[in-house]
Amino acid sequence: MDWDDAYANAPYIPGAEAYPGRWEAEAAAFRGRMSSKGLTELGIAYGASDRQRFDLFMPEGVSRGLCVFVHGGYWLKFHRAFWSHFAAGMLARGWTVAMPSYDLCPQVHIADITGQIAQAITAVAARADGPILLAGHSAGGHLVARMCVAGVLPKAVFERVGHVMPISPVSDLRPLIKTAMNADFRLDEARAVAESPALMTPLKVPVTVWVGAEERPVFLDQARWLAEAWGAAHVVDTNRHHFDVIDGLKDGQSAITEALISGSG
Repeated sequence: MDWDDAYANAPYIPGAEAYPGRWEAEAAAFRGRMSSKGLTELGIAYGASDRQRFDLFMPEGVSRGLCVFVHGGYWLKFHRAFWSHFAAGMLARGWTVAMPSYDLCPQVHIADITGQIAQAITAVAARADGPILLAGHSAGGHLVARMCVAGVLPKAVFERVGHVMPISPVSDLRPLIKTAMNADFRLDEARAVAESPALMTPLKVPVTVWVGAEERPVFLDQARWLAEAWGAAHVVDTNRHHFDVIDGLKDGQSAITEALISGSG
């Protein structure tokens, strides 16, 4: 099996090369609109490095709670500034949304990023009242799933978490050892097992694993492995691939936004 091809998304998505630029432009425009209304706090530090910062978007009126969205990019690329507009759906439903960025491999290990996201969520939780919803895409799906395991989030923070939605997550990292990306991940068997949510016992919290029906077979497998291991809700979103599976987060009435809020698929 060609593991590099198996875990490559862009070659199998028409027009894939246009997505990052479009995401970045839409995100910048969204931040501009939100800032003009006084509904943003941008670049709030939660750690020492320049990338350990989060953006906070507030709804109009009283907030129903906090949603934290963690971006993907194989722990190797992207930044919170590409994803701001995906806060729109939850904002429309009255939720405050936080979007952290984090240090990237190979400067840090994946385990270090897990710790950074726990630190980010803890910092955001201190600034926002109410229940907490966690959502993450791809590598971000892995990271929010890791928050469900004992010893990652402080108990007082985890007790506020009402629902976790890993979207197209990587839940078992062992196959990535066989990819060229592992030159940056620096995974061995022990490190891969220690960062694989599908091999762990979760704390008690509602989890919905969401994945696009048109995704690569390995991502369908990764989502299924996590859902089966955790007894979680499992949604396969019709006609969605790895890049557009999160589009519904821009819409307050979409199925994915509704499921994130309601806590079920």
